[in-house]
Amino acid sequence: MATYNLRRFAHADGLKAIARKHLLALLKPHKSYFDSRGLTLPPPSASDGLDYDQLVNVLMNPGADTPKSLLDALFFVHEMATPECMDTLLQEAETNGISLDGKPDPTAADVAVQVYLQDKDLLERKHAEQYLTRPRSFEYFQTEIRPIPKFKRPTSKTLAALEKSLDDWYEKKKRDRGSKVFVYPKKDSVWFLVRHGDPMRREGSLVSGQPSSVFYRPEKYDVLVYEPAIGEFRMNACNKGEKDTFRKEFGRHLFNDEDFFPGTGKYTLEPLRTDGEASIVCTDIDGMEWVRLKEIQYFWGGAEKEIEIRKANDIFAAYSGSGRAMPKKARIIRASFQVKFTDSKTARTVTIRPSNIAQYTRDSDASVVEDWLTRRGFIIADQEDESE
Repeated sequence: MATYNLRRFAHADGLKAIARKHLLALLKPHKSYFDSRGLTLPPPSASDGLDYDQLVNVLMNPGADTPKSLLDALFFVHEMATPECMDTLLQEAETNGISLDGKPDPTAADVAVQVYLQDKDLLERKHAEQYLTRPRSFEYFQTEIRPIPKFKRPTSKTLAALEKSLDDWYEKKKRDRGSKVFVYPKKDSVWFLVRHGDPMRREGSLVSGQPSSVFYRPEKYDVLVYEPAIGEFRMNACNKGEKDTFRKEFGRHLFNDEDFFPGTGKYTLEPLRTDGEASIVCTDIDGMEWVRLKEIQYFWGGAEKEIEIRKANDIFAAYSGSGRAMPKKARIIRASFQVKFTDSKTARTVTIRPSNIAQYTRDSDASVVEDWLTRRGFIIADQEDESE
């Protein structure tokens, strides 16, 4: 179920932003539910009769009998009822032959409702696309299979089987079933968006001045990207169990091999220690002007699990100025770099955490940074390269 946010239904104005006939069309499939809650929906032909205050009261007090499809419909319509989304939906409606109300001045909510009523999957898909650009931290996994198999876009049957496997895991983890996988092919990669439920949540509320509560399951999106040219799978997901499940299930359903993406590391920060300042040279990288090491973390371990953090405008200059060197025994577990890209006046931060996490201020920096990391030895060479 989509996240049920009381603020969406706390006043009639939000509902009145939807033209009456479109709102009634959205609510009509749930007439029996509203009847049971004491709200009679008038026929679309009636000039009045819709009690908005009572409608708000019903929506503010969901129960176990509240239809999931009703809550989902209101959630997606509300999420897509913005000027920016309206422009997107108008274009999609034209492209997909969806006929919208002929009146010259529909609201964003009117457009969202009409698209939902005629093509629910399209509205959900456009809603999901908004989450593709939000994640900033990825964990990387590369296949060891050579040659890398040619990628084939999964069929609807394959996606259904994948969703079932994910549902089995989510159900065991008390997150319910109903996951959905969206596929977005790009020029050099394939993006997957996994929509699923999170653990149940209870929030306090006030209804007619009296304390109450609402119990719902939040919705979550995870982003996964496959790079066919190098057989690399990167993901932005919550916990290790979820990441392991994605690795295995995407490998099994897309490549018939649940070990296609092994959980082996990609990054190392040892070049900082072995090569010193030479490890951050970027004169041979198109798109980069300079790099400075701003922060480094060492793991000393021991009974107290000691971690040492060093920060400076330039770590290497600080070490040189004080006559010190990086410790030889402590493991480097994190490094943050300030990078001046040629397309920007200000430097941006890049953070690497072995063995599989890279974090960027902008996702579009990834290709340039990956080129630099590869040439400086921060990316672990695969077994074929090491044997040559």
